[in-house]
Amino acid sequence: MTPAARLQAAIEILDQVLAGEPAEKALTSWGRRSRFAGSKDRAAVRDHVFDAVRCLRSHAALGGSRSGRGLILGALREAGQDPDEVFTGQGHAPAPLIDAERVPPPAPSGPEALDIPDWLWPEFSASLGDQAEAAALALRSRAPVHLRVNTARVTVEKAQEALAAEGIAARPHPAASTALEVTDGARKLRNARAYQDGLVELQDAASQAVTERLPLQDGMTVLDYCAGGGGKTLAMAARAKIQCFAHDADPKRMKDLPERAARAGADATLLSTPDLARKGPFDLVLCDVPCSGSGSWRRAPEGKWRLTPDGLADLQRIQAEILRKAAALTAADGVLAYATCSMLDGENSGQVQRFISENPDWTLAEQRGWQVQDGTDGFFVAVLTRANTR
Repeated sequence: MTPAARLQAAIEILDQVLAGEPAEKALTSWGRRSRFAGSKDRAAVRDHVFDAVRCLRSHAALGGSRSGRGLILGALREAGQDPDEVFTGQGHAPAPLIDAERVPPPAPSGPEALDIPDWLWPEFSASLGDQAEAAALALRSRAPVHLRVNTARVTVEKAQEALAAEGIAARPHPAASTALEVTDGARKLRNARAYQDGLVELQDAASQAVTERLPLQDGMTVLDYCAGGGGKTLAMAARAKIQCFAHDADPKRMKDLPERAARAGADATLLSTPDLARKGPFDLVLCDVPCSGSGSWRRAPEGKWRLTPDGLADLQRIQAEILRKAAALTAADGVLAYATCSMLDGENSGQVQRFISENPDWTLAEQRGWQVQDGTDGFFVAVLTRANTR
């Protein structure tokens, strides 16, 4: 495919996304229909689509319309490229520009230029203070690729050597002692022996840092209450000789966890909701709750545009309910950890303070946040203990 043909494919896919189709589904459907597209073509089209969704407001403004064509036109203008060089109509290139499209619209400003919804900007800026603009700009770009080294199996240095032998360059990331940032060869990871043998797992450095803040000790019973795919479950299991349990309200999210645990040489027992009371209480309960995902919008940018004020309020109600249920599963002298991949105070410190005000027997031992402009996803963790056991 020519570069222009790739952009036309992205335009067609973006129109589907704007009509409500999930980007991954739209890309998969296009790939099945487009057997002529090679792996480099598919990767390039994917990058065009996700770059456009990350910058949806600003690129639509620069392109003059909230359409696939407008988004790609806006992206070219932002990059300083002459759209007439691409919109030629030749071969499979986008159709030539009409006169109205040749007149550049006014440059976007404020939240539009930063690609943040207007309704969210007050809370976003209040939460991040003078770092709000830097965080918003970081969310407009692609996320780095981070790996967690399974230190139960290999040292960080040996993992780097194993990756390098397969053409994958990686360097330590300061956010976590187990974290590597891939600087070259990321597309080779899935087939790399180091990955397939469980020496490394894909996991953001801040997500790893969350588990490093937890006071894990050998012999503990530990519950990952909102386990999802189990990344934090495996990270905890690699840190200490614990009895590790994983639970999720939607068990289908954990379907790959047994295979991943076996590959990593970790023990993790999956628990259904009825199993929780029988197996508990637990020495440590981690609840990585459903949230806005504002800290991971580089990876899942559709979430930024689909979030609504009512949706955010619903999430906060769910978070509070999960925190109460997780507290009930924590041993009297145990530890309760609350985590999100959000940078919004209402989901983070505000949620924790509300819980403590309603449950004065709990006290805050530590809390920590990470932000996207510092080279990781945005994450938050609070570690709680019961006040009368300190």
